[in-house]
Amino acid sequence: MDLEEQIQVLIDDAPADGITPQIVEAIVPVLTQLAGQLRHQEYYILQTLNQGWLLTTLSNRANPEVEKNVIYAFPTLKDAADFDSSSASDPQVMALPIPVTHILFQMLAIDNVNSIVFFDTPGNLASGTEVRRGDLQKLAQAQLQQVRPASQSDSSLPPDIA
Repeated sequence: MDLEEQIQVLIDDAPADGITPQIVEAIVPVLTQLAGQLRHQEYYILQTLNQGWLLTTLSNRANPEVEKNVIYAFPTLKDAADFDSSSASDPQVMALPIPVTHILFQMLAIDNVNSIVFFDTPGNLASGTEVRRGDLQKLAQAQLQQVRPASQSDSSLPPDIA
């Protein structure tokens, strides 16, 4: 599924609340810009059986009390399975392919995630592209402010736009 098709699915699957589809349409440039900087149209995300994405908590080596929660996005099923052999053998964890724009959009709604690390080179889990949730939120808010009529107030936006 190419990026245009992914965006159309996001819009079509948005709750028919009169607001969310418009928000998705408004932030399309942000989603497509970020997705266009990545190498794959879809990535594998490790998930639990109830479709919760597997979080990894990282701590700063110099400052162990500083932690952040990340989700890893893998280019292939094999990379996802190779990443964590204990997860690969755990029947409660599986890797499923998710369109890249959907991953970015969902990231806006997951409060306890700081970043998603996209691994772009199959077989290389040593370097990835980190997309910070805060950066994505800032870009989305800036885009919403550009397209929203000046008369509309911020209070009309739902707190959870994804």
